[in-house]
Amino acid sequence: MSEREPLHLTAFSEDPEGGNPAGVVMDARGKSDEELQAIAAELGYSETAFLYPVADDDSAYAIRYFSPVSEVDFCGHATIAAGVALGREHGDGLFELSSKVGLIPVDVTVVGRQAVATLTTPAASSEPLDEDLLDDLLEALDWEYDDLDPRFVPTLAHAGTFHPVLVAESRHRLGALDYDFDDLRELMEANDWLTIQLVYPKDGDPHHRTWYSRNPAPTIGVYEDAATGTAAAAFGAFLRDYGVAGAGDHITILQGDDMGRPSSIMLTIGGANMRISGTAVDL
Repeated sequence: MSEREPLHLTAFSEDPEGGNPAGVVMDARGKSDEELQAIAAELGYSETAFLYPVADDDSAYAIRYFSPVSEVDFCGHATIAAGVALGREHGDGLFELSSKVGLIPVDVTVVGRQAVATLTTPAASSEPLDEDLLDDLLEALDWEYDDLDPRFVPTLAHAGTFHPVLVAESRHRLGALDYDFDDLRELMEANDWLTIQLVYPKDGDPHHRTWYSRNPAPTIGVYEDAATGTAAAAFGAFLRDYGVAGAGDHITILQGDDMGRPSSIMLTIGGANMRISGTAVDL
């Protein structure tokens, strides 16, 4: 079995200057956890996906994800990148990726060198964020209660990984992200939060089908994530459970603009599971 170099892709963008970069290792069989961590650290992307082919089945793989500092149970943008890479090798199809959070089906459609991948998440859920944790989170973000949109209850949402969801009171508040890295990381690690989903609806309309998003992500070693598929899926549970959107609705999430890497995530609301769609291009 010949060694293959990691692929360098950016997900949720058609422009190499946008999206969220990810590494993809197409065949990680035989590598130790220490080797996987070293590869992810060397690449330096927020996550790298490692695929494990199933013998005699081009549609079935195990998948693992590593940030530069640790293993991550599930990562949306790296899954999209992996799906695009699989589509390039095998063409259109449904690829079944076995992860630590369960089976992640990924539908891929290929047109030339371009491909669009759609992943289906585990069942998504949400609940109000504990008030004491909300106090701690606002303090770590250097936000006040007045920075929150009073129309929405701060929420802890889950679609494979946990993400608090806070709706900002204005686009300006969302754009002014300035927090203490170590304080927020400590709080997130203590509560098993992967990123913080900070959002604002376009034109201030809560029923708009376009939302802006920012995702602080110190637990994976980065100040901010440019496109976060897992957080987008968790946000889908928030929208569904608070009656903002229903099954079959399509939501566009614009992330990364404030950090100079514009990204576009397509979220399709499901009754239980969420679907996240996007493309990826070579860096």
